[in-house]
Amino acid sequence: MRVTALIGALLFPACVISEPIDPRQASDSLPAEPASEPAAASQQLQVLSNHTNDEILASLQDSPQKRSGECTLKNLSIRREWGTLSKSERESYIKAVQCIQKLPARTPSALVPGAKSRYDDFVATHINQTLNIHYTGTFLAWHRWFTWEYEQALRSECGYTGTQPYWDWAITANTSMEISPLFDGSATSLSGNGAPITNQADIVLGASTGLPPIYLPPGTGGGCVTSGPFKNMSVNLGPVALGQPGGTSSGSGPVVPGQFSWNPRCLKRDLSTAVNRRYANASSVVGLVLGSDDVDAFQMAMQGVPGSGSIGVHGGGHYSLGGDPGRDVFVSPGDPAFYAHHSQIDRVWTIWQWLDIEKRQNQVAGTGTFLNSPPSPDTTLDTVVDLGYAAGTPTKMADLMSTVNGPFCYLYA
Repeated sequence: MRVTALIGALLFPACVISEPIDPRQASDSLPAEPASEPAAASQQLQVLSNHTNDEILASLQDSPQKRSGECTLKNLSIRREWGTLSKSERESYIKAVQCIQKLPARTPSALVPGAKSRYDDFVATHINQTLNIHYTGTFLAWHRWFTWEYEQALRSECGYTGTQPYWDWAITANTSMEISPLFDGSATSLSGNGAPITNQADIVLGASTGLPPIYLPPGTGGGCVTSGPFKNMSVNLGPVALGQPGGTSSGSGPVVPGQFSWNPRCLKRDLSTAVNRRYANASSVVGLVLGSDDVDAFQMAMQGVPGSGSIGVHGGGHYSLGGDPGRDVFVSPGDPAFYAHHSQIDRVWTIWQWLDIEKRQNQVAGTGTFLNSPPSPDTTLDTVVDLGYAAGTPTKMADLMSTVNGPFCYLYA
């Protein structure tokens, strides 16, 4: 049975699986190197994704003695690309996000005066921990957990019954950002572009650090979002380090915990298909997955090796969104599309892990500080991470290394 048939049965329980399941027989031949042509690279990415799901499903059929945790085929959930969701599924997700934006914050106002909603709890946590969760050993696992807890909040606090969708950057790189179901500004999108601002200069990254500058073309928007469900949304926190056209930035700079003022403003976007196509296309994703032998190389390439001239697929997604807070590494969860982006980050990590799961599942590399500045201890599987007032209880890295172990039980269709 092919993986697509089994996933279909999981999505629609009325379907009957009438033949023995042997998922490891289903994978096509895996690519050896990324194709340069977009359609071919997209097909390679699908092959890699199918292989991952074959391996995951096979592992869930192993006897209980061979497995830890409580994830089974019966409670496995499926995360899907936004464009594959039905109209009602998109509407349900949007309604849940709007709901969580109306619920009261749990973060004490004495600590974060600007946190006005449960949604802001997640933004505040990300701001507070930014320099400990990027270019660190916890980057991948922390964001996996963060996105999952956000999904759980939508479900438990706002009645959402679906899963967290992901944004496949390879699709928008092929079709353009503005016409994608995710960003077309329709009632079933996560809102569209910002109002156009003409004659914007390039975004310039790295110049202030002494590294060779990276010039990113501006997008086709730049102003307040004008259409879709979040056109009237208020961004309450930040900016902290918001990249502006021309190489400048605005914001408070790295903040001291507790100094989070309320700064209500519109959600801005500056959608840039050019950035998407340069850094987060199908060939980029396949090259990242196939070209990284260990997690250190993988997560550094994903984020962009400083001085390499690349911002990686991680930066590629964020800067494709642009705007405020999309271009602010601290405040970026203030854009609802953040979670679709980081679900794709998690999907790509999962694909990489399952190419050699015995070797890669529990690989950790890096320290607890941004590029180890200031120097800090190495991250290990015993390192404890937390999400502050957003959600969850402090958890060891060891429990966050697989999407089908620890608290997790999901795969990506």
